[in-house]
Amino acid sequence: DIMLSQYLPTISQHMHNAAIVRSVTSNQGAHEQAGYLMHTSYQKRGTISHPTFGSWVSKLKGKMNSTIPGFVKIGGGYGSAGFLESQYGPVPIGNPKAGLANSKKADYIPPERFNSRLSMSGILNDNFTDKYPMKQVRAYTDLYKDAIRLMNSSDIKAFDISAEPAHIHEMYGDSNFGQGCLLARRLVENKVRYVEVTRGGWDTHDDNFTRVEENCVDIDKAIGALLMDLERRGMLSETLVVLTSEFGRTPDINPRNGRDHWPNAFSAMFAGAGIKGGAVYGSSDDHGKRVVEDPVKPEDLNATIARLLGISTLDIHYSPSGRPFKVAHDGEPIMDIMS
Repeated sequence: DIMLSQYLPTISQHMHNAAIVRSVTSNQGAHEQAGYLMHTSYQKRGTISHPTFGSWVSKLKGKMNSTIPGFVKIGGGYGSAGFLESQYGPVPIGNPKAGLANSKKADYIPPERFNSRLSMSGILNDNFTDKYPMKQVRAYTDLYKDAIRLMNSSDIKAFDISAEPAHIHEMYGDSNFGQGCLLARRLVENKVRYVEVTRGGWDTHDDNFTRVEENCVDIDKAIGALLMDLERRGMLSETLVVLTSEFGRTPDINPRNGRDHWPNAFSAMFAGAGIKGGAVYGSSDDHGKRVVEDPVKPEDLNATIARLLGISTLDIHYSPSGRPFKVAHDGEPIMDIMS
């Protein structure tokens, strides 16, 4: 049996399709550095920008839908293509209810004038792009090409969650995180390779017990709805869902009745494709202060995702400066939670 918080009753109904890793540990206890490590498998350095994991997936697995971007990030947070080409970076969506910003043609510009302006812009840029075949220059050109291709495609409707019936919106909840998960389901349904939804706002330095109960409401509703929606649409068996954070909270209560940052021991949940339902991996001590069995580092979590997606974690990839990197650094996949 898997024991979950009383504040996660909806998620608890889906643990037959999910596994819990109870022994995640890190040495980074500040938001920016910990978030960077969780996303890239590397510690933050001033000399290089590492690709976020979604960018690696976008590059190595490619698009499944030639029109929609392969990596979409909803709700903010860290995410960059790093030293990879910008085309592998995330398309950011701040407000899932607003959809993809600046993705419609202006109604007052006739199609022939729009195309004429594009043609003139291309002519003006040709000499510059030929003279300076640099990554930053290609990024600018690629952005325009991708945006126009999407504008002209019916696939752009995937970003419009207003097309969903009212009871589906209610099922996911009205929070940004809930509606973000709904948008994620629509994007996955339209063959977007990698979608990340960030909730944020989990710090409970003050009034921890009230805050945790409140915070869990939209997490429980949204993730529970996502798992149920994917399963009933026949998509869960080929979609991997991962829920985690950059670190945990202190086992001890501070003078403000809160909990502070604690990277030494925290948890992650995997569900869906390739996951052994009902599995539990690792453990901490009785007080949740230290991992005592099967420690898992952030790079191990990413190595697990890579393994399930069919991406090699052993291959060496080189930055433009010739430095060698691997997708999940030296991470090892958690084989015990895989079916």
